[in-house]
Amino acid sequence: MSDKKVHEVGEEITHDPLLQVKGFWQRFQKPVLGVVIAAAVVGGGLYYYKNSVVGPKEEKAADAIYKAQEYFSVDSLQKALDGDGIGSKGFVAVAKEYSGTKAGNLAGYYAGISYLRLGQFDKAVKYLKDFSTDAKQVQMMAYGALGDAYSEQKKVDDAVSAYKKAAEAFDKDEVNASEYLFRAALLSESNGKTADALKLYKEVKEKFPNTDKGFLADKYIYRLSIEPNELSVK
Repeated sequence: MSDKKVHEVGEEITHDPLLQVKGFWQRFQKPVLGVVIAAAVVGGGLYYYKNSVVGPKEEKAADAIYKAQEYFSVDSLQKALDGDGIGSKGFVAVAKEYSGTKAGNLAGYYAGISYLRLGQFDKAVKYLKDFSTDAKQVQMMAYGALGDAYSEQKKVDDAVSAYKKAAEAFDKDEVNASEYLFRAALLSESNGKTADALKLYKEVKEKFPNTDKGFLADKYIYRLSIEPNELSVK
């Protein structure tokens, strides 16, 4: 993902493409949703689950999710979700049938990401908001994806909350944490909450000064601090 050109102070803020809420997911999507990271974590994780299995249900769940993961990895998302009719149950069925298992929980995450990529944001929210894991980087990605889904539904407050959780979940990943916190600031500003936005831009600058978003935050801080009456979103 590349940053949009920031308009100089004095231009109409409503023309700034960074602040247009509609299509937020399409403009800001990155390979940061955890497809690669989660695949690595999950691949090792499921191997561990199967070889340190607490019970038969865990092992069956790990077996059931395997084929769906393969479909997901090649962007065959509908088969990943619903199964292929010849053996793969799909993430939706695995999440339901093996609820309470680690693989079942993970299937819910994959289902949420799949629905997000398909543009079915209500279903993405349904699965992502219930997902929880001790793997902090994957949890960050899940919160971030939830924020994307909420923003597409124009549920700005929910999106901002999810993005802030994403930034807090694993702030050691400065690139992605700053990205999510910056999204929270952008949405706050686009929703007319300039005081909140300014606070968030400053937080990006303070916590992640050496990231792309840390550098970019300066322009937004200046705009809102120097001439807030003329340049803030109404």
